[in-house]
Amino acid sequence: MAQRVVLVTGASRGIGAEVAAQFGAAGAQVIVNFREKRKRAQTVVDGIVGAGGMACAIGADVSDADAVAALAGEIERRFGRLDVLVLNASGGLERDADPGYALRLNRDAQVHLATTLLPLMPSGGRIVFVTSHQAHFIHDKHDVPDGYAPIAASKRAGEDALRALIPEFQDRGIGFNVVSGDMIDGTIIVRLLERRDPDSVESRRQAGPLPTVEDFARAIVRATTDDTPTGHTRYVGGQDYATAGTHH
Repeated sequence: MAQRVVLVTGASRGIGAEVAAQFGAAGAQVIVNFREKRKRAQTVVDGIVGAGGMACAIGADVSDADAVAALAGEIERRFGRLDVLVLNASGGLERDADPGYALRLNRDAQVHLATTLLPLMPSGGRIVFVTSHQAHFIHDKHDVPDGYAPIAASKRAGEDALRALIPEFQDRGIGFNVVSGDMIDGTIIVRLLERRDPDSVESRRQAGPLPTVEDFARAIVRATTDDTPTGHTRYVGGQDYATAGTHH
């Protein structure tokens, strides 16, 4: 991992922040992407640097094409390349989100970001798409909370659209993997669901201990270094999902 340039989207808090911290501890040059919360992103950077790592914060709304172009230009100017892209940013549960926002962010923005940054990635690079079991298995299982169903569907659409790009990734020598997790204890999404649909969270707790943010982040980092075939999905928690449906 030493000296690899890593971009983690949505890295100012939660899973993204922990992924960034773990990459930093492993010796990578970490780019902490954020949409609005510069101060919060800088706190993540300061934590990495304070622990002896290398990091910087670059703001960009990944659903804004101009912002993505500027992000790519900044990465090229500062580092000349990008070795690892972690597609962690997602959304759709925001109170002010319009009906089409989830699909624009969770599918269209992910594809646009990956294709825009692909020319900066040397052979041997890796792209990781971060998702949830409720999104990944949405076609196999139907017990998705009503409030989360549109987000889950848009996340699965994003995964499918990225999988369609695997031939292009392979032509460039870039690996692509998916990391899917059960509800992750302590994340904003679980806190939101606990307010809107507490039974859905409780049912997942009854199925087994929920993975922690640290557990999930560890799996994401590992997905960028393990010798796994392109298109492979790594599952974290929720064994009942992994044994019930057909999947990649």
